[in-house]
Amino acid sequence: MMKLVNPLFYPWAVLAGGITLILGVRIAQLPSLIVLPLATGVAVAGASFSKSREPQYLELDNPELQQEITSVKTSALVLANKSNELRLEVKKLLTDSFQMELLAAVQMSCDRASELPAKIDNLAWRLQGNNSLLSLNELQQQLLEVQQKLQSSSGMAKQHLSQLTDSLKRNIQLAKEGQDTRLARIVSISTQIQDSAGVLQQLHNQLHTSDLTDSEQINQLQLLSNEFSSFQENIDLLVRK
Repeated sequence: MMKLVNPLFYPWAVLAGGITLILGVRIAQLPSLIVLPLATGVAVAGASFSKSREPQYLELDNPELQQEITSVKTSALVLANKSNELRLEVKKLLTDSFQMELLAAVQMSCDRASELPAKIDNLAWRLQGNNSLLSLNELQQQLLEVQQKLQSSSGMAKQHLSQLTDSLKRNIQLAKEGQDTRLARIVSISTQIQDSAGVLQQLHNQLHTSDLTDSEQINQLQLLSNEFSSFQENIDLLVRK
């Protein structure tokens, strides 16, 4: 539904209203009581249509949150680009060495990472206004999901989930105190993205230096791939509402 907009900000809409007025009075010879409201309606409708075609911009009530979202968007885009690059590289490297299981795992994680910028954009739009705040129940549900995953995890994945658990507990405390949890949520996502980028770089380096016929080195690559995948799962949990 289009909102009413002041036509003075849109010259072509004013022109359309003026033409309608001239045509109505001089050509159709309609009474001014009919033509004036009609011309005004044309101008307002034209301005409203123009406004609806303009690109939308985020209107957040927290400048610090706005700045953090911009930073996270940049980080997500960098991660997505590097993931796409690795996806192309790994296809040749692992196909030639017949490491199809590792190839599938890495490609799946890279695919998820490449979707991250769009997910961050969607989240940013949802964070506008007070009704965007996650409820206490929603935060507790997120914490429950992480704790359930924590019970069956091990190694670095368990460490990352423990850190995420602590972050969610802090957010829950903020919610209980009636504070805005949006900034804390974005900071948590930012941390996950930065850590994920570090693992991606390690994976990239080792793929190019490892002996892909050595089972022990393949296992190390698999562990890094699993760690990268774990980060993507954690980020997905944080970006969905």
